[in-house]
Amino acid sequence: MNTRAPSFSPPSYMNDPALLPPASAQARLQLQQDLSAAAQRARRSWLLMLAGLALLALALPGLANAFWMKSLISSLALSVAVAGLALLYGQLGLLSLCQQALLGAGGWVALRLSHGFGLPFELCLLAAGLSSCVIGMLAGLPALRLKGLYLALVTLMMAGAFQVLVSATGFPDGGGGWLGRVVGSERLMMARPALALSDEAYFRYVAACLAGVLSLIELHRHSRAGRSWALIRRGEAAATAAGVNILLYQTWAFGLAGFCAGVGGALLAGGVGQLDGRAFGAGESVMMLALTVVGGVYHWLGPIISGLLMRAVPSLLSDFNVNGFLADIFFGAALLHALITAPQGIAGQLLAALAALRQRLRPGRKTTEAEQHD
Repeated sequence: MNTRAPSFSPPSYMNDPALLPPASAQARLQLQQDLSAAAQRARRSWLLMLAGLALLALALPGLANAFWMKSLISSLALSVAVAGLALLYGQLGLLSLCQQALLGAGGWVALRLSHGFGLPFELCLLAAGLSSCVIGMLAGLPALRLKGLYLALVTLMMAGAFQVLVSATGFPDGGGGWLGRVVGSERLMMARPALALSDEAYFRYVAACLAGVLSLIELHRHSRAGRSWALIRRGEAAATAAGVNILLYQTWAFGLAGFCAGVGGALLAGGVGQLDGRAFGAGESVMMLALTVVGGVYHWLGPIISGLLMRAVPSLLSDFNVNGFLADIFFGAALLHALITAPQGIAGQLLAALAALRQRLRPGRKTTEAEQHD
């Protein structure tokens, strides 16, 4: 007796659009048109991002003084790290409070390699990104079992552990030994890239690195990884049923976020020359997550806004002799506003305002919801 299960093959019309029933053919055509329109919007948004950063890199150095150049360099370096955090929260809905610690870990590696081995800045930058990538993947392992508040608490404890560790050891500053600490002599500054020794040139260098990181994230968002992250956020059961490897793609996301933080830490170390352990406390990790939400996690403009909020706003207050702690009150109110009325963040509100303006200038054309996120 033949006990083999019968084999089924799809009807021939499923492989030939011309033989599809009218409804199916129309649905497939609509799907192809939607995918083509989405690809065009993504390409247009990417080109706009490159043009905007190029304009900033060319215009701002001629307008800002030395103090503001330092602040803007730090803002863009922090935007690199925020981009990774926005990826985790925006694509997967995961709350990670150790991004500031990964930023500090990348800065530590870059300083140690630069002072101890005299490596070129680009190699230190890559090593910092890879080391924080590995640490980020390890930090993401609890995400396989924990979600929401519990994951946030675990990553916050990791940030606290890094704060204790770096407070005890400090950052390398040109000394000998494993820790690279100077005893009884002047601390050394980290060497910048040979093509970006001045603040103006280094600002353009950081802007180029930010453009590269944002392009890498946009590439992931519109690839198979981005589609898998969207399925995981919708529901792990649905993602598993669709054949998504949850372990792989969640670890992938944490690794990519860690890489962004490590690169940002190296860029921050190159801009300042030295790093202070007090700037990498657990409270700073909470502030980074809050401002990531305020800036917006669904568009490349969000991390840039968040980086400016973290550094440019306190610098602006100090210019007017206003207590910098007032910025915390402002940030708290902005976070409350974002959570209640503006989940898309400042970036989403700006894009919606531009879409409304475009609709007013061209009243005969309807602006779709997808175009509001360009």
